[in-house]
Amino acid sequence: MSYTTRVLEDATKKHASEPEFIQAMTEILTTLKPFADARPAYEEMGILERLVEPERIIIFRVPWIDDAGKFRVNLGYRVQFNSAIGPYKGGLRFHPSVSLSIIKFLGFEQIFKNSLTGLPIGGGKGGSDFDPKGKSYREVMSFCQSFMTELYRHVGANTDVPAGDIGVGAREVGFMFGQYKRLTNSFEGVFTGKGLTYGGSLARTEATGYGLVYLTEEMLKNHGKTIEGKTVIISGSGNVAVYAAQKTAQLGGVVVAMSDSNGFIYDANGIDLAAVKEIKEIKRGRISEYKNYRPSSVYTEGRGIWNTKCDIAFPCATQNELSEEDAKALVANGCFAVGEGANMPSTLEATEVFLQNRILFAPGKAANAGGVATSALEMSQNSQRLAWSFDEVDKKLKDIMVNIYAGINEAAKEAGKTDNFVAGANIAGFKKVAEAMMQQGAV
Repeated sequence: MSYTTRVLEDATKKHASEPEFIQAMTEILTTLKPFADARPAYEEMGILERLVEPERIIIFRVPWIDDAGKFRVNLGYRVQFNSAIGPYKGGLRFHPSVSLSIIKFLGFEQIFKNSLTGLPIGGGKGGSDFDPKGKSYREVMSFCQSFMTELYRHVGANTDVPAGDIGVGAREVGFMFGQYKRLTNSFEGVFTGKGLTYGGSLARTEATGYGLVYLTEEMLKNHGKTIEGKTVIISGSGNVAVYAAQKTAQLGGVVVAMSDSNGFIYDANGIDLAAVKEIKEIKRGRISEYKNYRPSSVYTEGRGIWNTKCDIAFPCATQNELSEEDAKALVANGCFAVGEGANMPSTLEATEVFLQNRILFAPGKAANAGGVATSALEMSQNSQRLAWSFDEVDKKLKDIMVNIYAGINEAAKEAGKTDNFVAGANIAGFKKVAEAMMQQGAV
């Protein structure tokens, strides 16, 4: 049995109750197999065994009091996965679906994503099964302060730097940063995604969506194509989706569909992004309300956005939202490029459909790395006590995304898998981390 196969089988048995984590391990280790098995030094130093086990897992209760005076308790998590190339870096997710399996899968992916940026940041992830939706301002603040009262002892500017994710925006980051500052009597860059008045970075809000489009455009350019004039569909209507749509429009693409967890909207004339922003960012409403702005649009309840005819698809909602059948529908409808804006939004079977049909497929660990890249730029600004302009940050972001594409493209070619950017991303991300682990010894 090969080294990679043995490690994957052992880890799958050990973590049998963690399906999302097993899926992430399977996708990464399977593509790494020829590369890792050909290098005996990795086995000699137990690189893969160490890679699939987090350096540290912190699980804690989060007690808080609701507006009725009732005590509530949620679970909090922080998985500090790998610090070989820098302090742990990764978001906090507040959503009822959060579990140890999901946080571990996200943290594992984060190792490779952060490595691909070329910046000195390790991989981590955290969150809670707390749901901010429907909660009052005071209730969200109460929860965030309680969450940070435990987590503060495990994070720091040179140790672990969290950020936002699903359910954690500028409001939640502000509450947690304020509590950290109160508990430690220290003002430091322990969070990214902060408000501009206290150390946040311009372009951070736009970064993941913009970065997705920058990398996709570079991928298309290298295959004689462009976003200009193409029909695009985007799942989700949160931060990543909104700014992917904005950058797509700036480059001349036409976004015709967006969605939320209830259903999707189709607008043949191109989505009115100002309307989506008002619905989602101001009213915190549902995408179905879009028909109030554009009566000619069509709203469809439930899943089905991937049946919409398009040239380019950007899944930007959540993990495993795009199934094998969805992938087949996209291929049948003429889609030629897919860029993942969410973390692992395509199932393993869907990814295989894309690769078999030679769809230009940019996996999330590469395509959505713009958010964490700009977070690392925010860390740099905090360390230097500087604030860069929007254009400065945006240019650095674009350069990083172009370099990520160059790296995964080169790694894919070297592995004899031209245009297989899944393999390219995994190999390119892994090489840097593995080399650092080997140089640092048995830690």
